[in-house]
Amino acid sequence: MDKIAVLFPGQGAQTVGMGMGIASKYPKIRRLYEVADAILGYSLSKICFEGPAEELDSTVYSQPAIFVTSLAALEVLRIESPEVLLSVEATAGLSLGEYTALVFAEAISFEDGLQLVQKRGEAMQEASDATPSGMVSILGLEISQVESLCDVARQDGILQVANMLCPGNIVVSGTNAACERAAEMAVAAGAMKAVPLAVAGAFHTPIMKPADQKLADVLASVSINRPKIPVVSNVDALPHENPEEIKEILVRQILQPVLWENSMRSLLDQGFGTFYEVGPGRVLRGLLKRIDRKAACYNVEIM
Repeated sequence: MDKIAVLFPGQGAQTVGMGMGIASKYPKIRRLYEVADAILGYSLSKICFEGPAEELDSTVYSQPAIFVTSLAALEVLRIESPEVLLSVEATAGLSLGEYTALVFAEAISFEDGLQLVQKRGEAMQEASDATPSGMVSILGLEISQVESLCDVARQDGILQVANMLCPGNIVVSGTNAACERAAEMAVAAGAMKAVPLAVAGAFHTPIMKPADQKLADVLASVSINRPKIPVVSNVDALPHENPEEIKEILVRQILQPVLWENSMRSLLDQGFGTFYEVGPGRVLRGLLKRIDRKAACYNVEIM
């Protein structure tokens, strides 16, 4: 029998209206949003349920919004299919989603996780505001081609691979001019598409350098436990048990590439064949199917 893993989405999965349906259906989920509103000091629930999209898409709001909505989706699974969660043997989350995975694995409390995500989003937004930058998804090229392209397009700016998502889907991150050159060069080199992403800045690059220290300062006062199940890290595609090591990994994650494809291949190699994407969107399911068509991936309805 295939082993089961739970996957949590990252920034970009947000959509106006997310969580509204399940919050109206389940009092426990409605209470989750109310607690989040109180911790954050503003109505996150209103931003999730009603928007506007421009506000929800802001890094400062989208990170807490996806974190809370993913945990709300987890409650749906707990209520409607408790046997699934009892059978889960590992978890992983894409960038921001790693925090949700750590809460699911009982390494971090909901309250601490939400405050960490809030500070992470604020710090990343500040770093983005300081240096105009962005991210581009390059579809249809190999990693070696993208790395060579970055070497040429970088010039006097910053440009590097930020996300290795699945075969033929690689995201680069850097200063605006370097990203524009990379997009043009990628298409000229035979890429199917080069799509600028709607993000605040160059995540997972040295441009985020001020944010990593701010996150480290916040993490220093947070209690982290050993995860109850393995949480596969974005940084090295490995699980980590030591709480201090987990803190170090979360700080490194701000600057280093997301090794999502490697993380999924690691789980597949260990016999995981059934996955649940828990949270807004269906991006992770699509990526997984590009990595292994035979893998089964289910989504939880949250609208």
